[in-house]
Amino acid sequence: MLRARGFTLVELVVTIVVMSVLMALAMPSLFTWVANNKVRTVGDALQNGLRLAQAEALRRSRQVVFSLTNDKAPQTRLTAVTNGSYWSTNFVKSSTLDASVTSTFIEAGVLTSVGSGVAISGPAAICFSALGRMVANTATGVTGASCATAATTSYDITLSGADRPLRVLVNLGGRVQMCDPAKTLADDVPDGCPASS
Repeated sequence: MLRARGFTLVELVVTIVVMSVLMALAMPSLFTWVANNKVRTVGDALQNGLRLAQAEALRRSRQVVFSLTNDKAPQTRLTAVTNGSYWSTNFVKSSTLDASVTSTFIEAGVLTSVGSGVAISGPAAICFSALGRMVANTATGVTGASCATAATTSYDITLSGADRPLRVLVNLGGRVQMCDPAKTLADDVPDGCPASS
């Protein structure tokens, strides 16, 4: 008569213990990887929103304001805030003489619901001129959106548990780029941030 083959109880327990040890060793790396992916996702969404605002300013030859907001429906109600969960792009109101004229909504997007816990530090709003360059404007028609200019404006994106924060830079000429603030830009480090940022 043939004996049925299978695992003994000791073999099963040893296998489970080995798998548990391997999982315990892999978990911290897995959590860091997930956190880094959240930071990257928010960075990509922010960079794409800024590029859309710049492209709309160029395409329609009108000034556009890009703003961060916590309003889920910015097409009906919009207040610009720092560290917002959403982004919105609007045409700047065309007349500063009529205070009742508001800005015109273009498009909006989500930032931190895809990356819960991610913090964004930077200005509440950036304005792009009809030439696609950053421009100062205190009368944008968007509540809380006052645009100032600097040689380079940046948004820092961080998350507790992530070991790779990111920075989105917008320079005065309108160039939008994402970089790693822990690295300095060099020929052999293309993903680093410029030394002056």
